[in-house]
Amino acid sequence: MARNLCRAGLDVRVWNRTRAKAEPLAADGARVAGNPADAVAGADAVLTMLYDGPAALDAMRAAAPSLAPGTVWLQSTTAGTDPLPLLEGFARDHGLLFVDAPVLGTRGPAEAGELTVLAAGPTTARDRLAPVLDAVGSRTVWVGERPGAATRLKLVCNTWVLAVTHGTAETLALADGLGVDFDHFLDAIAGGGLDLGYLRAKSAALRGRTLTPPSFAVDTAEKDARLIVAAGEAAGVRLDATAAGAERFRRAAAQGHAAEDMAASYFASFETPDRS
Repeated sequence: MARNLCRAGLDVRVWNRTRAKAEPLAADGARVAGNPADAVAGADAVLTMLYDGPAALDAMRAAAPSLAPGTVWLQSTTAGTDPLPLLEGFARDHGLLFVDAPVLGTRGPAEAGELTVLAAGPTTARDRLAPVLDAVGSRTVWVGERPGAATRLKLVCNTWVLAVTHGTAETLALADGLGVDFDHFLDAIAGGGLDLGYLRAKSAALRGRTLTPPSFAVDTAEKDARLIVAAGEAAGVRLDATAAGAERFRRAAAQGHAAEDMAASYFASFETPDRS
């Protein structure tokens, strides 16, 4: 996302909790800041994309001395519903225009500037954010003015993504366990409503063991699954499959697959981690 902001000709300063991850962006024209306050000083817009809501709030608290009232805060971390009141409260206390803006898309779309941005926030922020949104995404779906609407939509979207991921992983695992040629399965569903490009892409990654670098890592997928379950519980909705999926991710991570693509849910189907 930062590279695409630079390529769009925007003046970009970046900060990462692990500075070594930010350093390569200097070659793209970004200025690497030593702390969050230096990163946001004089900025028209601040974009946060961190691991979770508490990490985003910690970063913004550290940036607070340099935040100017009226600055737009584009909050793109998948934070879940529980941290939203704290994030909104921080924005309100510092006079920021808060835009709830998680994204759909993994590593490939992010690198290509083709993310889908789900956005909710004041209309007064939209024109100011247009150059930023155009740089990082192929489209922006505005779902309302009240922050939280975009986060709730993101959780619904991720529920589907995780369900298809686990479905692919378990189907391939059962085929392998039963000695069924997986290509026969793909042929059986070819061209029908059950045939998905996502299924074919994830199963190919698993069969070829091309799980790194991940499009979406197991440990982050587990985090998102638990955020979804918590949001469902708060709304009186029981999400048994998503809860079971979170446990699959936990087992896969414990087997050594935490930093691999979430398709590594496959390995949770077996007692032994080595399925090479």
